[in-house]
Amino acid sequence: MEPTLPWTGIHALTQYPEFCTTGLSQTQGRYAVTADMVAPAWMHSQITAEQYDSWSAEQCAGIEIVDGMVVVTPSASIRHNRLARFLANGLELAAGADWNADTDFDVRLQDVPLTNRRPDVVVYRADRIDTLPMRPEYVLLVVEVVSPGSETTDRVVKADQYAQAGIAFYWRVEQAATGVPLVYTYVLDPASRSYRDGEVFTGIVKSTVPFVVEIDLAAV
Repeated sequence: MEPTLPWTGIHALTQYPEFCTTGLSQTQGRYAVTADMVAPAWMHSQITAEQYDSWSAEQCAGIEIVDGMVVVTPSASIRHNRLARFLANGLELAAGADWNADTDFDVRLQDVPLTNRRPDVVVYRADRIDTLPMRPEYVLLVVEVVSPGSETTDRVVKADQYAQAGIAFYWRVEQAATGVPLVYTYVLDPASRSYRDGEVFTGIVKSTVPFVVEIDLAAV
């Protein structure tokens, strides 16, 4: 039950033509999509953790799994990726030897039904660098950089999922019209498994939790 990688478009079809048995025509060595193209069965049924874990890193790139269903994530802008990398670098520098901060890898929120999210930045225990899949109990902080089309997911859906999974801190970065990012911080209430509002930073993040950190996002 491997994915056809439809999110990479025609290039995926030329690399994995065996997954699309109808709807493709070949002209001068290139495949073209026709109107009667049939979507593969895996897009319409839940997948298990075991099935997902058998896929390659390339097949898992650009997707998340929510309640067992594949969710294709849109390509991020250069500014989005730079913000995430800038935050990860600043957080890792401030966190000390016990914590790592990295971008673009799965956090397994639950096994059944399978839910994997891929936060823009994850601060996790350094001694778990080789642990796959990464579990919420090893994660201290997740950061999402909001992009057009991800507003509701990042502001509501993911915040609730991360809180239910017990991740202690959540930051949401909004790319304001002024060009200076706004960073909304949230702290977990363990009793209700929901986040309560923390500080809001404009441009310069200067926080004492989960550790002392200062990051000037206006420099991005």
